[in-house]
Amino acid sequence: MKKDIILAGVGGQGLLSIAAVIGEAALKSGLLIKQAEVHGMAQRGGVVQSHVRLSDKPIYSDLIKAGSADLILATEPLEALRYLTFLKEGGMVVANSVPFKNVDPYPGEEEIRARFETLPHHLLIDAIAIAKEAGSALCANMVVLGAGSPFVGIPDDALCAAIKQVFSGKDKKIIETNLKGFSLGREASLDATGTN
Repeated sequence: MKKDIILAGVGGQGLLSIAAVIGEAALKSGLLIKQAEVHGMAQRGGVVQSHVRLSDKPIYSDLIKAGSADLILATEPLEALRYLTFLKEGGMVVANSVPFKNVDPYPGEEEIRARFETLPHHLLIDAIAIAKEAGSALCANMVVLGAGSPFVGIPDDALCAAIKQVFSGKDKKIIETNLKGFSLGREASLDATGTN
């Protein structure tokens, strides 16, 4: 088993929490992991991306080569498109459809959707609306992770256990909200893609 994942978004959207959950779940599942440090400005509104590599065999580099990522998981749609050169043929892009307009001029939402429509394997979800349904817009990152979970290669129970671990210092309600966000994101993904 080997999965190369690009995480993309902007500062303040919880990309570090997604990376932490994947890493914890990978270790619980007996996988090896290498993660490049988050690149970019990890401040609110700054561009952020990270490389996450999972395997059951030794991993020698923490960076993903262009054209070899299995999955781009993005909390912001334009940031997903920014890293398409890393995606391998047949790779999957899962992104929040709600823009964080941190550049001027920001492309029109129709233009962004049209660019996604050219991709053979993609899923755009309104992670903010789903997160609100789960109880808080702040769990949108876990909604995105849930939507990407069918393509990550780690069992759901390990990902849910990792969410509990990563948020263990938080109030029980926050943990429950993040778990619900993950579950609703996964359901949205399965409904949209027909993946089991």
